[in-house]
Amino acid sequence: MAQHILALAAEEAPERLQAALQSLGEGELGDMVTKQALKGRETAALLRGIFKGSPCSQESGVLRRLMVYKHCVPLVESGDLHLAKASEIIGLLMLEARQLPGRALAELATLFVDVIKGGSLSNGKSLELFSTVLTALASSKECLAYGKGELNGEELKKQLINTLCSSKWAPQSVIHLANMFRDVPLTAEELQFVVEKVLRMFSKLDLQEIPPLVYQLLLLSAKGSKKAVLEGIISFFNQLDKRQKEEQRAPQSVDLEVATMPLDQLRHVEGTVILHIVSVINLDQDLGEELIRHLKTEQQKDPCTALCPFSVALLLSVAVKHRLQEQIFDFLKTSIVRSCKDMQFLQGSRFLQDLFPQKYDITAIILEVVENSAFGWDHVTQGLVDLGFSLMESYEPKKPFGGKVAETSYGLSKTPAQQACRLGASILLETFKVHEPIRSDILEQVLNRVLTKAASPVSHFIDLLSNIVVSAPLVLQNSSSKVTETFDNLSFLPLDTVQGLLRAVQPLLKVSMSVRDSLILVLQKAIFSRQLDARKAAVAGFLLLLRNFKVLGSLSSSQCSQAIGATQVQADVHACYNSAANEAFCLEILGSLRRCLSQQADVRLMLYEGFYDVLRRNSQLASSVMETLLSQMKQYYLPQPDLLPPLKLEGCIIAQGDQVFLQEPLAHLLSCIQHCLAWYKSTVHLHQGVEDDEEEEEEDVGFQQNFEEMLDSVTRRMIKSELEDFELDKSADFSLSSGVGVKNNIYAILVMGIYEVLIEYNFNIGNFSKNKFEDVLGLFTCYNKLSEILKEKAGKNKSILGNKTARSFLSMGFVSTLLTALFRDNAQSHEESLAVLRSSTEFLRYAVSVALQKVQQLEETGQTDGPDGQNPEKMFQNLCKITRVLLWRYTSIPTVVEDSGKKKGKSISLLCLEGLLRIFNTVQQLYAARIPQFLQALDITDGDTEEADVNVTEKAAFQIRQFQRSLVNQFSSAEDDFNSKETQLLITVLSTLSKLLEPASQQFLQFLTWTVKICKENALEDIPCCKGLLTLLFNLHALYKSPVSLLRELAQDIHACLGDIDQDIEVESRSHFAIVNTKTAAPTICLLVLGQAEKVLEEVDWLIKKLNGLGSDTSEDSSQISNQTQALEKGVILQLGTLLTAYHELVQTALPAGSCVDTLLRSLSKTYTILTSLIKQYIQACRTTSNTIPGRLEKLVKLSGSHLTPQCYSFITYVQNIHSESLSFAEEKKKKKKEDEAAVISTVMAKVLRETKPIPNLIFAIEQYEKFLIHLSKKSKVNLMQYMKLSTSRDFRINASMLESALQEHNTEDAENEPDNDQVGAHLVALVAVFLLSQGQLYLSPLGICKIRIVRSSLD
Repeated sequence: MAQHILALAAEEAPERLQAALQSLGEGELGDMVTKQALKGRETAALLRGIFKGSPCSQESGVLRRLMVYKHCVPLVESGDLHLAKASEIIGLLMLEARQLPGRALAELATLFVDVIKGGSLSNGKSLELFSTVLTALASSKECLAYGKGELNGEELKKQLINTLCSSKWAPQSVIHLANMFRDVPLTAEELQFVVEKVLRMFSKLDLQEIPPLVYQLLLLSAKGSKKAVLEGIISFFNQLDKRQKEEQRAPQSVDLEVATMPLDQLRHVEGTVILHIVSVINLDQDLGEELIRHLKTEQQKDPCTALCPFSVALLLSVAVKHRLQEQIFDFLKTSIVRSCKDMQFLQGSRFLQDLFPQKYDITAIILEVVENSAFGWDHVTQGLVDLGFSLMESYEPKKPFGGKVAETSYGLSKTPAQQACRLGASILLETFKVHEPIRSDILEQVLNRVLTKAASPVSHFIDLLSNIVVSAPLVLQNSSSKVTETFDNLSFLPLDTVQGLLRAVQPLLKVSMSVRDSLILVLQKAIFSRQLDARKAAVAGFLLLLRNFKVLGSLSSSQCSQAIGATQVQADVHACYNSAANEAFCLEILGSLRRCLSQQADVRLMLYEGFYDVLRRNSQLASSVMETLLSQMKQYYLPQPDLLPPLKLEGCIIAQGDQVFLQEPLAHLLSCIQHCLAWYKSTVHLHQGVEDDEEEEEEDVGFQQNFEEMLDSVTRRMIKSELEDFELDKSADFSLSSGVGVKNNIYAILVMGIYEVLIEYNFNIGNFSKNKFEDVLGLFTCYNKLSEILKEKAGKNKSILGNKTARSFLSMGFVSTLLTALFRDNAQSHEESLAVLRSSTEFLRYAVSVALQKVQQLEETGQTDGPDGQNPEKMFQNLCKITRVLLWRYTSIPTVVEDSGKKKGKSISLLCLEGLLRIFNTVQQLYAARIPQFLQALDITDGDTEEADVNVTEKAAFQIRQFQRSLVNQFSSAEDDFNSKETQLLITVLSTLSKLLEPASQQFLQFLTWTVKICKENALEDIPCCKGLLTLLFNLHALYKSPVSLLRELAQDIHACLGDIDQDIEVESRSHFAIVNTKTAAPTICLLVLGQAEKVLEEVDWLIKKLNGLGSDTSEDSSQISNQTQALEKGVILQLGTLLTAYHELVQTALPAGSCVDTLLRSLSKTYTILTSLIKQYIQACRTTSNTIPGRLEKLVKLSGSHLTPQCYSFITYVQNIHSESLSFAEEKKKKKKEDEAAVISTVMAKVLRETKPIPNLIFAIEQYEKFLIHLSKKSKVNLMQYMKLSTSRDFRINASMLESALQEHNTEDAENEPDNDQVGAHLVALVAVFLLSQGQLYLSPLGICKIRIVRSSLD
């Protein structure tokens, strides 16, 4: 039959063809098509023949066509046909579909909807026909029956799409449907239905099916709904990431069936999806713009949903396109800094933490992206690298003009900018570890920046380079050419940069001979450079090489008690090299360094400071180094035993014309000798074996004996020497304006340094011998005599070096040993010898002063001078020892006990307290991770307790109690015994230690309660102490709860203390805090209260901005957001309400003119501005929802209308009056003293104008607040203005008496020629306004100024 149909179709006999088709039943026709299709023969020709014999002009033809369509759709979806045959059939059906009438199309479309709802689609091939049917249906104009009514084609299409999107889809057909809708013309509403349906299907699909579906969805977004598509994709993967994290946190006993997906599979799917999005953005730039726009909007609402690991990775991948890179990086950097600021803001306020717990850390999110990128996300890595460098450059340490770098690498990141810079370094370091292909690129960029940014601080890049080298030392071998190229520029780099760079790349020198040789060549050239910095760089480089290339037989690091730096490779990589070659190499370097001993003082100084570390690391070089030092010392040592002084100071200076310079830092040389000799005796000598060569031993003993004899002789003769022997007696000239004065200053510093070096040497070798300690005291006496002369001269002449305390030559280790011996050594055998030193109060004070100086240096620079000064572990141990001694000394012997009246300078106890304060600050800054060990070390009673059991809060509370007792003693002492300086230090110490208490702990609450009690019970009149105590109170209170109630009580006390602005009113005496008295109330406490109120206002302002974000959020968790919004609104209104009551007291207080009035007026303006922001928030809420305003807001408005606004206007009048008095007082003076009249008047007028400047701004702020209250009243149908009283001084204040006099003057003029009453009235207002302005009697808000301008323009 099929052949017959084909033949008839070929014969062009339509009547016979129609008759033949008419004779076939429905089943027969379908079977025929099926058989023909399965055979694969002429199926298309058969269908064409059927369509040819079924014209659409006949009803039977339409029905037959419809029957064929209904049969072919299941046939194509059955999967029995070859793919090419199915495509052929569908193509033919699509061509013929447009000829079908509307009702047939509607029936066919309904059929497709039923097929999709039934889930019988297999390969989705027939959906190509569905898109054609829907397109044809949309263009049909005829009315079609649907349900009980009729619809046109477009409406029916919309109804079908709506039905389809509301029904269930089989997971296997989702991708085909998404693809199909691309070919259907859709309205914006229909597109939204489709996109939302596809997004809902994400969760029902297998993870592997998501990327192709996302791709189809992105292509579909070309029609519109870009935001919805992007939002849905980002939200879906954000939820998957959260679920994955929860599963990882869950214990392993969780049922395996609960696990949703393997981590690597999820990451690979995310990577593929990101690639799809990037590829579509390359074709459609609008999609990229929409992505940035959407994330910016979301970030304002909820940062957690906006910037999740997936969205950040997506942004970084898109950022590779240069057109969008700047926008994306600006957005990310702004978000990072804002997140850091928010975190910092929250940490300082318990009120904010309770209301708005921070669950979002963008730093962790970006580092998570780096971690995720290990799963083949190569398209993200370039964006990560660019972002890392962009952060480091945008927020790098700033160098103040003419000063040192503001930020140092040893400290913790405190500011948001520092945290952002540190994050950039972390991104680059982690990316370097994860992605091998990009390592050389990162390394090259870091080295380039070290070279090109030489003028600005590069410490952050040096630190990054150091960490990179530690993470993968051998990577540098592949980039050795770049490192060598960097070495060529060493001579042009600052010394700090050179030292950091060499320390960072030092491991490469051990594994690459070529790099080492190239460095040596560069350093040898630099030694003879004309530039001083280049020569210093060469010395630094050579010393580094000496420290790190050990000669065979050198002691191990542990034997030398050496701490290995972070930049050292742990394994001794160079051990494979020939040790003899190393020795020759080191001796060659030493030879080069000996030439430096004839150069400038700065170069020699570096050598002397570096030799000690060289010996510790490379003990076999001891003989060479010691011989070098001995020959250098002999140039200045006078061996004759009776010759005074024992050293030639003349050789230490050099004159160039009229100028005198230091040539030889002799004290540093002696210090180097002393430390090297002590190390040699204690370490090398003890480890010398029996097999040592006798000749070498004799040689070693020779220089050791030489040094000992020399130092003993110098000690003996320095004690005998008088200051006149050095030409440094009291009559000597120490001014820096003359050559002699400069020379004397240099001599004085050299001699004092020598005395200090000898003090340390004799104490160390003395072994508690009384004779040696007498020598120490003798040396100190000479030192102190010269020191006193310098201080005395410095008092008279400020251009003397002596007024700047020279750095002590005592080492940190020795200072800790000396203090322990002086104050804590109770051994019976040491008592007699130590009594010699303890008898001198000046020596005890000197020892504590040096300790204080060392701690200060450590706090400011992270290291100290002398041996082990750069060893953090040793510094920490010394700090612990010093702290124990100072703490014992201060708590055992109070300041009052000491007889400091007869002696100049601070008492020892006060110095101890100052030292303790600096130590507590230093430990928190440099050793934050080791605070438990530090506090444990202070507790002498149980010093051997396990470190793991240390409770920081308990230990800190114990130390706090000791200082609390001291502070209470100060307050309870007699007025004459009260020590203001000590009290200030005690308060600062307590403030520092309080940072170690956990705010939620009982100890914190006890300390806060005690602080409140102290402020309430002590009528303290000392201004600095009062300021410190109240600042401590506010800081503690903010970490416990909001301090607004505290501010209200203090404001009431200030009001009661200073009186009311209306002198007839007697203020009720309600004294909450005794610390508020006539001496402290104004300006001290008033300004502190206003400063704290400003912080509260900033918190409220921050919360209102968060409220705006939540208010515009329309996500699904509306109930949760509503609860959070209500909690925030309640917190904001309560804060503002309590704050208004505090301001209510202050604006009625008779504050003295000056800073208090000025600050209060500005603070009130800000309060009204924030009240206006809150009202705007409720206006916005009324626009979006039909919610009524809460009752508590109405109460707040009522409170502002009754307790603040009227009082503000009264306060303005009061301010005007006190300024009028100032002016009248100046006028009186003017009459008395005619000659100074201009200066007096101008000064007073300037002061009045300055202090009244905030008044117009305040009036404007009040007007704006009332303006938006009117708007809110209209929106909410609640009359809020009933609580506000209009004032006569809304736009400006007019002095009634002056107005009357102006009017009288005007009336005396000729009034006969008045043209018009209205014009005269306007003219009169302008005249009065101009007159009052000129007299300083008119205060205009911006709105008032506008009104005057309008009047004047109308007159013109």
